[in-house]
Amino acid sequence: MADRIGFEKDAVIWVRTTFDQAIQPGVKDFDFKIQQFSITADREQIVDFSAPYYSAAMAILVRQTAIDNGAMAEYGSLKTLKWGGVAGHTSVPMIMQSIKPSSDMLMYDDNANVVEAMKSNQIDAALFDLPTALYLSAVVLDDGAVLGQFPASNDDNPDQFGLLMQYGSALKACVDAAVNSLSTDGTLAAIEAEWMQEATGVPVVK
Repeated sequence: MADRIGFEKDAVIWVRTTFDQAIQPGVKDFDFKIQQFSITADREQIVDFSAPYYSAAMAILVRQTAIDNGAMAEYGSLKTLKWGGVAGHTSVPMIMQSIKPSSDMLMYDDNANVVEAMKSNQIDAALFDLPTALYLSAVVLDDGAVLGQFPASNDDNPDQFGLLMQYGSALKACVDAAVNSLSTDGTLAAIEAEWMQEATGVPVVK
């Protein structure tokens, strides 16, 4: 990003803030920040976001036992799993329309309840954005695994991440131009392929 805007590496100063500190209204001690900030209408009332640099793919969270029992990142296999979801979440119509499970989905109030349902074997699988699925599989579920991921283009309303800036930042136009150029020339796609597909080893559903 700095290179696209016109700065050498030695001209870049790094500072640290927590997620909560950065998302609060008011003066910032940085020009822009990258920390997996989802762009939402409410947040745009108090901070500025760049053009989105990443549209989060939806990924399938399971326990290792599901894989041991033959679950695969293929539509035919996914149909046979018992699915759970958060009522009203955008993942629910995606499951119903793309996967079309052979048994009724079970609905829960929030992500935590979905994960607890998986722990108690009420459900086999659930759909989360890829970064969340990776976190839940590695930290929350002792035997969690990410079975596969869908291209972000499969989702009508994907979770999009943007660089965060102070509200009314004079740099927004420059930052947007840099993000758009990285997108146009394929740089962002290459980074995503390397770090969100190859590095994580999460296959694309076929």
